[in-house]
Amino acid sequence: MRWALVKVALAVTAMVVVAFAVPLGLVVKELARDRAYSNAERQAATIGPVLAITTDRTQLERAVASAETGPGGRIGVHVPAGGSNARPVEIGSRRAPEADVADAARMGRAAISPVPGGSSLLQPTAVASGVAVVEVFVPDEALTRGVATSWLVLAGVGLALVIGSVAVADRLGTRMVRPAERLAGAAHDLGKGKLGVRVPEDGPKELRSAASAFNAMADQVVQLLANERELAADLSHRLRTPLTVLRLNTASLGDTPAADQTRSAVEQLEREVDQIIRTAREQKAQTRQAAAAAGCDAAEVIRERMAFWSALAEDEGRTVRIAGADHPVRVPVARPDLAAALDAMLGNVFRHTPEGTAFAVDVHHADEAVIVLVSDAGPGIADPDAALRRGHGGGGDGSTGLGLDIVRRLAESTGGDVRIGRSVLGGTEVRVWLALDGRRAPHGGRRGRRLRRTCALGGGRRAPAPERRAAGGS
Repeated sequence: MRWALVKVALAVTAMVVVAFAVPLGLVVKELARDRAYSNAERQAATIGPVLAITTDRTQLERAVASAETGPGGRIGVHVPAGGSNARPVEIGSRRAPEADVADAARMGRAAISPVPGGSSLLQPTAVASGVAVVEVFVPDEALTRGVATSWLVLAGVGLALVIGSVAVADRLGTRMVRPAERLAGAAHDLGKGKLGVRVPEDGPKELRSAASAFNAMADQVVQLLANERELAADLSHRLRTPLTVLRLNTASLGDTPAADQTRSAVEQLEREVDQIIRTAREQKAQTRQAAAAAGCDAAEVIRERMAFWSALAEDEGRTVRIAGADHPVRVPVARPDLAAALDAMLGNVFRHTPEGTAFAVDVHHADEAVIVLVSDAGPGIADPDAALRRGHGGGGDGSTGLGLDIVRRLAESTGGDVRIGRSVLGGTEVRVWLALDGRRAPHGGRRGRRLRRTCALGGGRRAPAPERRAAGGS
């Protein structure tokens, strides 16, 4: 696809360059020729007034010398004889054939006569003795002066246009091909059994849709495999009861060879069932790990959980707002774990703030992390650090703090952390930092300061003025 786009851009640009550069080159050549002949006509025009006054050789030679604008010997004046005994006057050198000069005098209009090394402009002028002809020699270099430079400039511009179009086409092709290559690579990895592979949803709209469909398909495959392995483990457990009955019944069969064969078959069947159970458990654990490694769309999970809690918020008269969840934001955590952490934080808002207290959920996507902010307009938390530790109260009413401990462990599993502070709504803000690269940055470092500044700037814009009132905590 990339090479195809480059070839199309190359062909189109080459046609455009040829369509415009060739006519422009011809126009430049014609302009140079017209310019040379116009200069020759101006030189010839300076001799015309002198011929109208006199045909004296001395005067004419002086006029020719003053009219020369370049090397000498380029202007000639041919004056016919004035009487039967008079002789024609020839000033300068004759380059044009005598027949061409006579034709120009007879027709009374300017003519161009080809001569060795260039051409001669023949300009007739009426005098007392007849029609004189002023001849101005135009060399070949004057006819093509500046043409080669102009053609080189046109060629350079055309080449630059071709190179630029190829570069732009290559960049566009790369932008289109890379998502397609990632999608193809992810499909191959999924076919090899790498259930945790997912595709970033970027690039053109069509490829983003394909990536989203692939991720949904991969999630569905993981879920189907988990259900299948759960079913296998469940069926194996169900087989234990009839196997136990069979084993007990074989004890009453005596010591006959048939009884020994039956007991041996039952024991082999029990070993096979045990092996199936162990395999199903191992595969179930691998599937769970793959689902966690694949991550989930945090924006989708937040929208889903907010839709669930919005019904209760409406009953209690709470103002609910969500921001930053209108586009996909993938995080490296399992969907159930993120949903449980969100439920814990939102549940704290409803448990520890009065009815009618507003709250909001914001999502900020930076280069190294995704930050989820849950803020409210409640009274706040007296001891934020204690609320993050298991077994300590977060709201002063005997709460175990287990919900925020779940959130903390979820964030730390990605290399991130959890912080509790004052929100712009006036209450508590729980900031969950989910690192995308698995490396935790020091809070005093540049990266930590940049992410916190992003949160502060984003948070400062998200609360409307009427909602900024003191009321609740989490």
